[in-house]
Amino acid sequence: MRPLLLFPFLITTASVAADPVITYDEHIKPIFREHCLKCHGDDEQKADLNLANFTAVLKGGSGDKAVVAGRASQSLLFTAITAEEDAERMPPKKAPLPAPQIELIRQWIQGGLRESSASKSLVVERDTTFNPTAEIKLDGPPPMPESLPSFTPPTLKRPLPIIAMAASPRAPLIAVAGHEHIRLLDATTQQQIGALAFPEGQPNVIRFSADGRLLMVAGGKPVQSGSVVLFDVKTGKRLTTIGDETDAILAGDLSPDQQLVALGGSGKVVKIYGTTDGKLRHKLTKHTDWITALAFSPDGKKLASSDRAGGIHLWDATGGGILLSLSEHKAAVRALAWRSDSKMLASGGEDGLLIWWDAKDGWPAITKTNAHPPARPQGTYGKIPNGILALVFGPKGELLSAGRDNHVRLWNTSGGQVQDFHSEAVLPLQTSITFDGKGLFSGGADGVVRALAGGH
Repeated sequence: MRPLLLFPFLITTASVAADPVITYDEHIKPIFREHCLKCHGDDEQKADLNLANFTAVLKGGSGDKAVVAGRASQSLLFTAITAEEDAERMPPKKAPLPAPQIELIRQWIQGGLRESSASKSLVVERDTTFNPTAEIKLDGPPPMPESLPSFTPPTLKRPLPIIAMAASPRAPLIAVAGHEHIRLLDATTQQQIGALAFPEGQPNVIRFSADGRLLMVAGGKPVQSGSVVLFDVKTGKRLTTIGDETDAILAGDLSPDQQLVALGGSGKVVKIYGTTDGKLRHKLTKHTDWITALAFSPDGKKLASSDRAGGIHLWDATGGGILLSLSEHKAAVRALAWRSDSKMLASGGEDGLLIWWDAKDGWPAITKTNAHPPARPQGTYGKIPNGILALVFGPKGELLSAGRDNHVRLWNTSGGQVQDFHSEAVLPLQTSITFDGKGLFSGGADGVVRALAGGH
């Protein structure tokens, strides 16, 4: 049996440093005076835009508002000074603004467009309060494997990185992806209970049903085949196989009522199937790049999808129509997670952004611009990549994230960092929180599941 390991992570409670308070009077107006006021000042206002005073900046110009409090990515002024094409970038026919000045403008917008140090942020505060939902009442003990079929996993020369992992929402059980199989681990005793065969190929996605009785596994063989399999957790019996893709499935989820399965991958299309008959219900075609993550909201009303280009869309889970497009990420979104009250959707991307979205209107309620910064500064061999690789919410609204900086971080419902688990040796690829919130786990690139908290 392969045990879970209690790994010697360095645990701290220090918070990620907040952006400094940037104001128009002290920091931004000098930048505008140096670069912008010749064309957008009191004497001349091209596009009816005047940047010479705070009130005029907020008014904007003929192209609508120049700045949107808390949304640099949606502010015309910021997109103009950061445009990649010379013909589109401002100021025209000049070199881009120095990076430190661009960063000051970004921080000023994100911080709420303060006029002076005495001014208040113009960002409307969002209610991030967690509203616990009623637990699903089950007959009998929590679903745990009891009589799994005999299976001997294939022998590998080296461990397979843990690219998929999930914790049961009702029992001390963790499912972990292996080569053509899934390991089932007891989170309390740290022992492997057994394994389920997945001859379809590599398990890229693992999800438990809301009641903990079913296990969904999605994956396949690259450029060959892809499908979704539903297992009975107690017996390990294969209940159904859904989908017949020509490439491995990269993203998938099971609806809370177990009636729908969503899947996606390199085809850039999200497909929704019925679990009872295996028939295609909807094809969602808004994405322009590979689908990277899918997640049904716990109330079953919405489906969130993301892609390699940074796009996120919210869909009507039953009707298939698009509800909202969430535009903030500028690189691949690697992880999506719903809070159990369906009020917040969290996303993490290769751009380093960790965002809690208000699911009601798609506004970022909390944004961490560098939740997992580069482990080392830029050097001879270029920029060390940062970004978020995995996200999972816990039963009390807490969020556990893993990043390329070799850190796993626990955040509270207000976006404050609670704990920081760090290891120089192993890159954490997956995260899980047990049903009671006491067990925190990470799955590493070395194929080992590590207990960060709650392990014995």
